[in-house]
Amino acid sequence: MLDLDADAFEALVVAELDLLPDDMIDGLENVAFVVEDRPEDGSLDLLGLYDGTALTDRGQYGFGEMPDRIILFREPLLAMCADLDELRDEIHVTLVHEIAHFYGIDDEKLHELGWA
Repeated sequence: MLDLDADAFEALVVAELDLLPDDMIDGLENVAFVVEDRPEDGSLDLLGLYDGTALTDRGQYGFGEMPDRIILFREPLLAMCADLDELRDEIHVTLVHEIAHFYGIDDEKLHELGWA
């Protein structure tokens, strides 16, 4: 298991976000990216989570709405990666996966596309 403190991990997440294509990021409105140590249940099984209403399921999105959240879980990602290169790859895949949920792409379609 890699040992990386919260600040260093968050810096990796920001760096991977910066590498994503503009057309993927430009459509994100009212979305906060968050890093947490673990999911609420304390498990190491979940790498990320989209917490919100998918774009395809929204009606009118009004001013003052709380932002959707894309959460990356630091400890599960660290536990599955042997080195920094693998961690960067997993962060990238997790970001793409959760952003896809924002756009309304479900796990079945992500699996077909190789992102699940």
